[in-house]
Amino acid sequence: MNYYPSLRILAAALMMVALGMTAAPIPVGLSKIEVGTGTNTLTLFTYKPHNYNNGPLVMVFHGALRNAETYCSNSIPLAERYQALIIAPLFDTNRFPQGEYGTGCVLKKGVLQPRSHWAFTRVPEIIQAVRQKESRPDMPYYFIGHSGGGQFTMRLTAMLPTEAVRIVVANPGTDLFPRRDWKYGYGFGGLPEELSDDAALRRYLAAPLTLCLGLKDTDPQHPELDKSAAAEKQGAFRLERGRACFAFAQALARERGWSFNWRKVEVPDIAHDGGAMLAAGAVQEALLKSESSPHP
Repeated sequence: MNYYPSLRILAAALMMVALGMTAAPIPVGLSKIEVGTGTNTLTLFTYKPHNYNNGPLVMVFHGALRNAETYCSNSIPLAERYQALIIAPLFDTNRFPQGEYGTGCVLKKGVLQPRSHWAFTRVPEIIQAVRQKESRPDMPYYFIGHSGGGQFTMRLTAMLPTEAVRIVVANPGTDLFPRRDWKYGYGFGGLPEELSDDAALRRYLAAPLTLCLGLKDTDPQHPELDKSAAAEKQGAFRLERGRACFAFAQALARERGWSFNWRKVEVPDIAHDGGAMLAAGAVQEALLKSESSPHP
């Protein structure tokens, strides 16, 4: 008797279970699901509009407070307007420490970690699991992160290229400048060549990334603001740092003749407020304006 076909089927089934794919589609309304197994399990907070019909997937990345559930709830207006499925993963502090989450756990005490240890590598796993649950292997996806989640999203864009249709980085505490004379986290310095050479910088600048900056996010003493010497080189507060990063990136692309697909949106009357940024029409449009027939 030939057991190999059965073993292949079993292996595929186990893989589906490991990725959390065998369950029913994501429930309508607010929900919480888990993907992965054992110590690799991640909690995802989700929202699916009641009249959802094959809309896009939007991944929302929380900040340093790890309040993924709040970010999911704050994304409901965006979900309803564009009939989008919201997924807000929770990156807990035990596995993704405060000083490492925003940089994707690429380095630990200055030492490069295997890709399998990066927080960034969990993102494609989540996308695959959601696509399987929804039976949509080609489901388009978008990223938005605010504050520490903006830092995570910006560095994810540079370190692990994806097929995200659009990427919004909102009010990051620090930015990832496309320069090698600043250490990773602030620039690309100290990384291996394949992550920091001209090809890597060029890919980064060609990404469909939009910096959304609150015009009132100008407090240089904000309690959650990185005040290290490396951060202060970027500017005194978030708005100043975002503007400086965009200008530097734009100038580099122009100087090298590289494609530059970044955009910058400055949002009036908003300080460091994730809920307000997610509700702002300019931010929603920066993320999903390409989606057809949004609701009014």
